[in-house]
Amino acid sequence: MSVCVLDQDLEGRVVGVSGLEYTVETTTGFLMKFSRKELISMPEQGIPVSNYEVAQIKHQKQEKKPRKQLAPPKKERDAPQMEVDLHIHQLTGARGLSNYDMLQIQLDTAERQLHFAIAKKIQKVVFIHGVGAGVLKEELTYLFKRYEGIRFYDADYKKYGMGATEVYLSQGAQIAL
Repeated sequence: MSVCVLDQDLEGRVVGVSGLEYTVETTTGFLMKFSRKELISMPEQGIPVSNYEVAQIKHQKQEKKPRKQLAPPKKERDAPQMEVDLHIHQLTGARGLSNYDMLQIQLDTAERQLHFAIAKKIQKVVFIHGVGAGVLKEELTYLFKRYEGIRFYDADYKKYGMGATEVYLSQGAQIAL
C-alpha cells in the first residue's frame, strides 16, 4: 500500500506492520517507522487526489499544531492591578461635611485599601486623588512613607494627569503599626 507521511515530505510503501508501528520504505529506499496516525494511504494507480482528500489532510495537519498563547497587549501588562478612587463623591453620598471630615474619610479609605493590597500581595496600586490644592496628595505621601517596602511615584500622566499616585509594594511590604 502506498502512503505519504503527515507533516513531512515523504512518500513510500508499507513493507511491514509490528503492533501499532508501520515500516515504510520511502521512494529514496530508506526504511522508516511511523504510527498509523502519521500516515495517509495514497491511491496505487496514480489517480489524482481529490480536493476533499487535500482538505482532510490540511485539517489533520492543523489539528496537530499546538496553538500559541498570545501575550497580553502592552497596555494590559502595564495596567495597574488595583485602582482606588479617593474623590469624596465616590466614597460617600453625604453632603455638608467639613474639609477635615472629608480628608479623614479619604485617608481612612486609602489606608484600608493599602492594607488590603499588602494582605493580598497586590504589587501595584494607583490612588486617584485629583489635583485640587494638593493637601490629600501630601497626606498620602506622609502615609506611604510610614511603610517599609513601598515605593510611590506620580502615576501615568497620559491616563491620570497629575491627579494620581502609583504605589509599588515589594514582597517584604508590611503593615505599619
